[in-house]
Amino acid sequence: MKKLSHAFYLRHDVVQIARELLGKVLVTQWGDALTSGRIVETEAYAGTIDKASHAYKGRTPRTAVMFAEGGTAYIYLCYGIHQMFNIVTNKEGIPHAVLIRALEPLEGIDVMLQRTAKTKLDNTLTRGPGNVGKALGFHTSQTGWSLQSSEAFIADDGYTIDNENIAASPRIGVAYAAEDALLPYRFYVKGNPYVSGKTK
Repeated sequence: MKKLSHAFYLRHDVVQIARELLGKVLVTQWGDALTSGRIVETEAYAGTIDKASHAYKGRTPRTAVMFAEGGTAYIYLCYGIHQMFNIVTNKEGIPHAVLIRALEPLEGIDVMLQRTAKTKLDNTLTRGPGNVGKALGFHTSQTGWSLQSSEAFIADDGYTIDNENIAASPRIGVAYAAEDALLPYRFYVKGNPYVSGKTK
């Protein structure tokens, strides 16, 4: 398993990056707790030109990290409960980001169950971005961390997904974004039980 290079995140096309993240492995190791999962659903956010992006209205204390160099973690709190893990992409000053919406668990399932207060593994464990954040142990205090660190990173283990098994759709929960809500910036693995939302 090889950690994705810094250059992977610095590319200009956030939509392509979101698609290429499918099948990659998200790894966290906080202390002795190692957890990982294969990415099966992502959403791209294209910064100041994208009404669905937190950075659409520019730099704020909350969004400042989105203007950092690609390969940086952006974790925000949703509904006062969910820790949502995003990856900043592109060069410094361009606030692109990819939200990780779902994983297929690989390692540390016992730890994930404990974190989520579940007693058995089912497809709700890492289905949806709130569950991803909880199961992998993310917290807003980790915003700004480099994804080249040993504590949190994304790796390629050689697994590939055929193009015909990848679907694109509009993003979920961004109706406020007017015409941008219709952009096909959500990518998911067809038929995977961990994918959230409706898979039309």
